[in-house]
Amino acid sequence: MQTAVTEAEEKRYAELQVLALDCARSGETELLATMIQHGLPANLADAKGNSLLMLASYNGHLDTTRMLLENGADVDRRSDRGQTPLGGVAFKGYEEIVALLLHYGADIDADNGGGMTPLMFAAMFGRVKVVAQLQAYGASLQRRNRLGISANLMVRLSLWMTRLFHRRRPRPGKSVPEPGLL
Repeated sequence: MQTAVTEAEEKRYAELQVLALDCARSGETELLATMIQHGLPANLADAKGNSLLMLASYNGHLDTTRMLLENGADVDRRSDRGQTPLGGVAFKGYEEIVALLLHYGADIDADNGGGMTPLMFAAMFGRVKVVAQLQAYGASLQRRNRLGISANLMVRLSLWMTRLFHRRRPRPGKSVPEPGLL
């Protein structure tokens, strides 16, 4: 037996989906949890394939991320661009969320497009603590992106750049000479 859904019901369901996506994006954990407990899919995604988990984690909402994982959200669900939640939070540098996603079994070496792994994203954007965290969890340094650049090289360059720029920052009461005046 088929149940007929009215046009008004379809419209209301579409509005609830938009509300759920906004809740994930803004970290409204309680409201989103209530919606999921009443049947909204934990793996709901927007038109670009960004799941509730992707939106919550990428926007730094630890409690919302945890709630979604506890309610069965797919830890490795990819967006339409092939990105995973772990790749997004590695790029953003959210250490606690990285640890949570790894605890729930996120693929630490997932290709997030172009051969880029979460470790490569963290290295490329200078997220030194996340780089160390991913290495401690066993992220591969041997993986190469589509340009043939290894994770190992990206990590080494990132660490070198971090040290270089930290040396160039003036200490309180000290000034750094202009380039060319050295």
